[in-house]
Amino acid sequence: MAGMDKNLNELLKWGIENSAAPDPSAPETSGPKTSLNAEALAAIMGAPSDAELMQASMAAITSKDPEMTLESKLTAFDNLEQLVESLDNANLLSRLGLWTPLLELLGHEEDQLRLMAAWCVGTAVQNNAPSQERLVALGGVEKLVAMALGERLPMEKRAGDGEETTGEAVAAANTNGGAAKDVRRKAIYALSSAVRNYQPALDVAAKELRKRGEDVQEGMDATDMDALNELMNGLKNKALNA
Repeated sequence: MAGMDKNLNELLKWGIENSAAPDPSAPETSGPKTSLNAEALAAIMGAPSDAELMQASMAAITSKDPEMTLESKLTAFDNLEQLVESLDNANLLSRLGLWTPLLELLGHEEDQLRLMAAWCVGTAVQNNAPSQERLVALGGVEKLVAMALGERLPMEKRAGDGEETTGEAVAAANTNGGAAKDVRRKAIYALSSAVRNYQPALDVAAKELRKRGEDVQEGMDATDMDALNELMNGLKNKALNA
């Protein structure tokens, strides 16, 4: 509401200054006239809000329309990732119900969409405790750990989406060389963003890594950047040498 009031105030000031007939005898004012910001202009033009753009992007990414190409979905994902660079928009993911479909996309059959999903998650949680909290609450840290170690998540199917991903399909996807490495690296980026300065996420990640045989010290501190850098660099090296 505050943002809307600010835009209305700017519109009013701009309208008053530009509707009054100029008085030739009045001295020129030294200060600049009110200019309109992007939000105020959007209010005039009826452009969609960031929330609407985020919802439209996710609708395009998850569309079952055969005419919606992979290229179009990747463009929509790129738009979504840029939108959630804003802290306010990242926090909108929760209010719009977009976290669940975003995390489901970490298991998509298309490498490029899995990569974009991890990238988008990493951007949304970076230096953002509310988004880090949502990621932990929805089991996203466990998914990122699995991806960072080269495991292929099964695509979570919703009602009407068709058959479940078979074990054979998952096993075949796990052998997908170079593309899989890129996905792993992006998952490590997302995991790194998730655990920094947020202890609950680091505790979950460390537990999951130890369960998979990784040598992760007990009691790691989420504010210890040197230790976290060492951990993440170790995961990156594993991905590169896989």
